[in-house]
Amino acid sequence: MRAFGINYDTGFTSAGTTTHEPFDEAVVGREMRIIRDELRCDAVRITGGDRDRLEIAARHAARAGLEVWYCPFTNGLTQAELLDFLTDSAERAEKLRLDGADVVFLTGSEISLFTDGFLPGDTFSERAGVLADPQQLRTRLGTLPALVNTFLREAVDAVRARFGGRIGYASLPFEGVDWTPFDIVASDAGYRDAHNADQLDRGIRALCSHGKPAAVTEFGCVTYRGAADVGSRGDSVLAWGDDARPVGFTSQVTRDEQEQATYLLELLDTFDRSELDAAFVYTLARYDLPHAEDTPDRDFDLASSGVVKVLPDGGTGATFSGVPWEPKAAFHALAEYGRRRSSEEVPS
Repeated sequence: MRAFGINYDTGFTSAGTTTHEPFDEAVVGREMRIIRDELRCDAVRITGGDRDRLEIAARHAARAGLEVWYCPFTNGLTQAELLDFLTDSAERAEKLRLDGADVVFLTGSEISLFTDGFLPGDTFSERAGVLADPQQLRTRLGTLPALVNTFLREAVDAVRARFGGRIGYASLPFEGVDWTPFDIVASDAGYRDAHNADQLDRGIRALCSHGKPAAVTEFGCVTYRGAADVGSRGDSVLAWGDDARPVGFTSQVTRDEQEQATYLLELLDTFDRSELDAAFVYTLARYDLPHAEDTPDRDFDLASSGVVKVLPDGGTGATFSGVPWEPKAAFHALAEYGRRRSSEEVPS
């Protein structure tokens, strides 16, 4: 595997707020240096729904020496609004590339779920409900790929007119993406769980079968015992308020940082043995799911895929100056993996 990377969320927008508050540019810069110097990552996938934040984080990533995967991840936009967002972002990414940064541009993420007009429903919850209904799912999957690919072809044309680097898209398997116009094949479905564990290798081989560099743009696990069995659905134990913030747990869970660390290392081993070009851990931090050590029923970090635990009320961590979090076991495991990769890549 050429590139070991991690996701960096600049803020997924929902209910008038984002998943990264506050967004402090000085902290962003510090985090990018930690990603490069401590985790020894080669690349970072920068996601979010705010144009300026994406550009700010991308510039700090480039300054830190990271390969930048510039990835708008929007919510609740129309297709016309998303196309405008992508073209504007492509122009910003091209300026960064012309300044000397190594930049990959992704034409969105999981657009069928988070953009109007691909699946029935006005919200993510309504569209996700379609996927949970077997009868509706069978009906819609017949027409969905054509809708997705029509949009993506237009998006790729618009982005190529503004951006001179490599282009991909962070897909979901059921979208049926036609990879012909892309330089890179990418999937957000890199998660292993109890239901797909025996199919993961096959899925990776399929991703790598298109004759183009392939990437898993998301894989990860949350921080409670048994989370490895649920993969991407680890935060389903949370109850959410109308303000897009957690209000409690739907079931009792027990912290298990080692399970998260083991899961990540096992998948990295699988990916290293594959023909993947790149893989990105999900994620550095979930700022919307803070840790509460003395209040277990408010310790929302238990359901966070972040490899660091965000401290409540803007507290500052002791391990690294200037950041409001502390590393979890997964952070330390990834740092050791990164050090090992770095030493193996040094010519003898």
